[in-house]
Amino acid sequence: MKPIALRDVRKSYGSVPVIHGVDITIEPGEFAVLVGPSGCGKSTLLRMLAGLESVTGGQIEIGGERVNDALPKERDIAMVFQNYALYPHMTVAENMGFSLRLARADKAEARAKVEAAAEILGLDKLLDRYPRHLSGGQRQRVAMGRAIVRDPSVFLFDEPLSNLDAKLRVKMRSEIKELHQKLKTTVVYVTHDQIEAMTMADKIIVLDGGHVSQIGTPLELYNRPKNKFVAAFIGSPSMNLLPARSDGGGRATLADGSSVALPQSVAADKDILIGIRPEHLEQTTDAARISVKTSVIEPTGAETLITAHHAETEVLAALRGHVPIAAGATLDLTFEDTHVHLFDAQTGLRLD
Repeated sequence: MKPIALRDVRKSYGSVPVIHGVDITIEPGEFAVLVGPSGCGKSTLLRMLAGLESVTGGQIEIGGERVNDALPKERDIAMVFQNYALYPHMTVAENMGFSLRLARADKAEARAKVEAAAEILGLDKLLDRYPRHLSGGQRQRVAMGRAIVRDPSVFLFDEPLSNLDAKLRVKMRSEIKELHQKLKTTVVYVTHDQIEAMTMADKIIVLDGGHVSQIGTPLELYNRPKNKFVAAFIGSPSMNLLPARSDGGGRATLADGSSVALPQSVAADKDILIGIRPEHLEQTTDAARISVKTSVIEPTGAETLITAHHAETEVLAALRGHVPIAAGATLDLTFEDTHVHLFDAQTGLRLD
């Protein structure tokens, strides 16, 4: 286990900057997830950490040592790629032990390491098979096994589950997390899927346009997003952001002209965004806090997902159980003050 530190790390391609002074600290044994939309710079950061991309500015440290100019093989890391990168003409055992073979490791020792990794990953009965005879999940395990046998201080995962179907992704998420708990190795994991980030991470680093938007535990990001980008990105379905204008007296006027109470005082005539997560909206027959016009109804069994509109703003509601309502109907909704998030409409920053 080794700590990782990125200090004012920058990356440019020619005159085009893509990473803008990133500062990140990852503790030994921590499972850290880099998450963000496509093009935010997360894979570029991972490749710089692995030594596959050069650093334009700043410093990368692994185990307290500067590694900016170190070769990938000198960084004591192992990387699991999105496409598995297995050799089709090699068996599972040969694929897993290939790096040990290149290092001219003792054959008996290498075989013992391969067998030990195979047992951890449930591959012990598949060692003589070829990749073409394996399922997607089994191939992913082989790719992880190839990394495990190297016994690195840091594991790097670059969107390893994106090629799997939805059901298998859920299973592999659990297996990777369980593997981390067994090995207790420092992990840096890249994904665009915020559900993966929420369910797997000890620490989440949210990236937006080459900048770090927020760093924290999954619940910290869910409960107290520091800006509207993180608020909308973390959580599924996404947080609703309703434009409003505060009156300075503890209330605000929404786009449809209705007035709602705010959970905290906001300066008069300030344009704000009222954030409320879909799962925190409830149907009401009493005084509604907002009324919306439904457009799409999606029953899932445990809940009903409703897409609606409040003035020109789309609103998503995740209501418990079956809700007998038709598209085009008016739906009255309420929510608790404790679940409200307020953001400055101009800067996007959280109002506290």
